[in-house]
Amino acid sequence: MTRLWLVRHGPTHQKVMTGWRDVPVDLSDTAALARLNAYLPQDALIVSSDLTRAVQTADALTASRTRLPHRSDLREIDFGAWDGLHHTQVSARDPVLSRQFWENPGDLKAPDGESWNAVTARVATAIHALMITHTPAHLIIVAHMGAIMSQIPRATGQTAYQAMAHSIDPLGVTDITAHADRWHIGQINHRP
Repeated sequence: MTRLWLVRHGPTHQKVMTGWRDVPVDLSDTAALARLNAYLPQDALIVSSDLTRAVQTADALTASRTRLPHRSDLREIDFGAWDGLHHTQVSARDPVLSRQFWENPGDLKAPDGESWNAVTARVATAIHALMITHTPAHLIIVAHMGAIMSQIPRATGQTAYQAMAHSIDPLGVTDITAHADRWHIGQINHRP
């Protein structure tokens, strides 16, 4: 059994769709980082997506924890041609597809992007590999809103559409107890 601590990276202040674009993170709220650091288990392994906003957030939480190399398979969903566009621009560019993408998550994807099903499988495979390789009691994964949301249905039985209704705030923690054959959700988007 492994307890997963899925932490969304710190704030980026982006007002546009942000997937694989590498944007800076704002870690100036040292009090919030200190509360998060105190809340997370000290004996955990910690890993992050390879995007700067996740890497720097994980580095700020390393303290006494063992840091694993960052991984590209823990990245946010790839929004392809929509990355860097405001939702109004996306709606104007692809009115039908953009609506269906959010209302019927599954195999639909942004032009040159990635589907919900693809990100779900990618992140699940990465987590499984980490659990098999390291067999940790506690694993902190610093990732992204979509990557975290994509794992909620496995632990709750919710649909992808229902999982997308959850808020996943910067520095929010979603914890999941992962057994080989079943997952159980703890708190979603806890803010220490």
